Amino acid sequence: MVPLYNQIVTKAREPHWYEMGHVPDSIDGRFDMISILFSIVLLKLETEPAQAQNMAHLTEVLVDDMDGQLREVGIGDMIVGKHIGKIMGAVGGKIVAFREAGVDHNRLDEVIARNLYRGEAVNIDAATHVRENLLDVMQKLSNIAPSDLARGSAAW
Repeated sequence: MVPLYNQIVTKAREPHWYEMGHVPDSIDGRFDMISILFSIVLLKLETEPAQAQNMAHLTEVLVDDMDGQLREVGIGDMIVGKHIGKIMGAVGGKIVAFREAGVDHNRLDEVIARNLYRGEAVNIDAATHVRENLLDVMQKLSNIAPSDLARGSAAW
């Protein structure tokens, strides 16, 4: 599942999210982009019940990466677990929000405002850029079989 996770991170690091979408180029902004794309990918995988184990493995890869990132910025062993719990709570919230929003533009706008811009005022063109690009990701994923996606070699 590492190749698929690497695809998620690579997609989340694309400059257009930060330049045209005005996603904050910060630890929080980068985490939000990774977790949003992770959520969208997980929602695609869950459409095929046989992918349950791959979903669990992908989540483990995310946790391992976040654990390493926290340690890299100086979070000590004693509280890493607490931070991981908060991170996974945030990811779970994004999964629920994106599942409920589907491809409805108004609902997606609300989810993006809350989960990416954290309720801050944002330029409408920037938010539209993010929404349209997330919809594009969803469209591309809809054309990929979950088993192919899980291999991490499908282009999206």
